[in-house]
Amino acid sequence: MAPISNDWLEPLKGEFSKPYYKKLHEKILEEYNSRKIFPAADDIFNAFHLTPLSEVKVVILGQDPYHGDGQAHGLCFSVKPQVDIPPSLVNIYQELHDDLGCYIPDNGYLVKWAQQGVLMLNTVLTVRAHAANSHRGIGWEEFTDAAIRVLNEQDRPIVFILWGKPAQTKKKMLNNSSHLILEAPHPSPLSAYRGFFGSKPFSKTNAFLKESGLEEIDWQIENVRTGD
Repeated sequence: MAPISNDWLEPLKGEFSKPYYKKLHEKILEEYNSRKIFPAADDIFNAFHLTPLSEVKVVILGQDPYHGDGQAHGLCFSVKPQVDIPPSLVNIYQELHDDLGCYIPDNGYLVKWAQQGVLMLNTVLTVRAHAANSHRGIGWEEFTDAAIRVLNEQDRPIVFILWGKPAQTKKKMLNNSSHLILEAPHPSPLSAYRGFFGSKPFSKTNAFLKESGLEEIDWQIENVRTGD
């Protein structure tokens, strides 16, 4: 695992010495040595690496990583550039198009968002190949809850986008009046038509950031396959 080395380290370093994290670390090492696990070990903490704490303006909470070959790379909902766009992200792009008029790109690589201050954090950071939720309950939730508490304590406006019930269970941790919480059903094909479509999270986020004197997010993901 590539260790966290930016400004996330100081507020999270206490977690690394706790008994739950030591057990988690041992379990993860065992899993990577004996099974096919996603994402690659050095990508586990990519959400933290790509979006330093001091730069977080928006938090999107996912559940666990994609479990198909080559998909997960440490950011919730994001896949590597040459991987087919997963159904939930197809729906996110449709809402983004309807909300802000962004064109629907040919890839699902969301690093551009992360580099603008959108922390795309799964609540569980690893998964066995082709086995959704297989690493639920081994300790990741305690670690990512610690990160959410750190974010809640930040004395600046942050938007928390909570899609679906698992993400919305974290709302009780978010009691800082500086922040904006946006809730909607999950964008998966099973639930997107229950209120995800039409929820306008992207324009609401940018309006809040603008009101707070912060730079808005450029949500447009550009095409990368042109000319293939």
